[in-house]
Amino acid sequence: MHQYVERMNGTIMDEELFGDRIVHFLYSRAREKAPFLFRLATSARMSSLLGLYHFDLKLNPRLIGNSLFLSRYGVDLSECVAPPEYFTTPRRIFERQIRYWECRPMPQADAAIVSPADSRVALGALHPESLLFLKDKFFNYEELLGAERPRWLELFNHGDYAVFRLTPDKYHYNHTPVSGRVVDHYSLSGRYHSCNPGAVVEIVTPYSKNKRVVTIIDTDVAGGTGIGHVAMVEVVAMMIGDIVQCYSDAAYDHPLQIRPGMFLSKGQPKSLYRPGSSTDILIFERNRIRFAGDLLQKGRRTDVHSRFSLSFGRPLVEVEVQARSLIAMTKN
Repeated sequence: MHQYVERMNGTIMDEELFGDRIVHFLYSRAREKAPFLFRLATSARMSSLLGLYHFDLKLNPRLIGNSLFLSRYGVDLSECVAPPEYFTTPRRIFERQIRYWECRPMPQADAAIVSPADSRVALGALHPESLLFLKDKFFNYEELLGAERPRWLELFNHGDYAVFRLTPDKYHYNHTPVSGRVVDHYSLSGRYHSCNPGAVVEIVTPYSKNKRVVTIIDTDVAGGTGIGHVAMVEVVAMMIGDIVQCYSDAAYDHPLQIRPGMFLSKGQPKSLYRPGSSTDILIFERNRIRFAGDLLQKGRRTDVHSRFSLSFGRPLVEVEVQARSLIAMTKN
């Protein structure tokens, strides 16, 4: 069992983990007894084939308007830009565009930092004196950002971070958490490990072993959020074939590839996962932000059956958040 907390009402929710039995087999048995099978299952080729099987088969037309089917995947078609008849495959559902400007309201304060995705967030810190300190649990810090980027490793050392886990049912566009100018953008190769909490606790630092895209944003510029540099790391996972960079200043219009020198406005679409489950990680410079109090409080609850709490030896609970909702503020 794995549980998380709904942010709005504090309700404890049971999560039906996607492919949990398969993940348990792969990460507790195959990894040790059949390493070839394990490497195959976490390869780019297998991830692509699994994605094709799960997300590109045509749906039975009767299921399109079936409220039970849609509710199982948490899809509210009334939010979508496209009409209901467009959604003829699971891929189209999971890569849906929504009217985020209406249904994902964003705080107007310039000092606000917002969630990049509809997801479940866990908060952490890289400095040992912090109550949020977690070392080498979700990721290895040097591995995550890449040893070939010593400038960023030094800059973000001892900073705070947030891990946003997108489940397969989620809206899979990522939005910019801050306003600022891109100063670096690069990809790091890796595997396609599952983002299932069972996989995270079974294998050491999986997020820094997966293929990922890193964007460094300088917010101390004209029109920026004013919290120094922010690292946004987009991590692929099992059945994620690609991370498409597609920044838009308005709605989803005229999407652009991310490149150094671009100014990104907070809350706008930045990229798209194709499709499945995946993870965003934000890393902040030390002493530049303070996380929202309700997220800190809910994340430390001891009455929630979290696999992270059980495995990490301290209360660590994920909180359900929406894209563009407040997660932190500038630290005065």
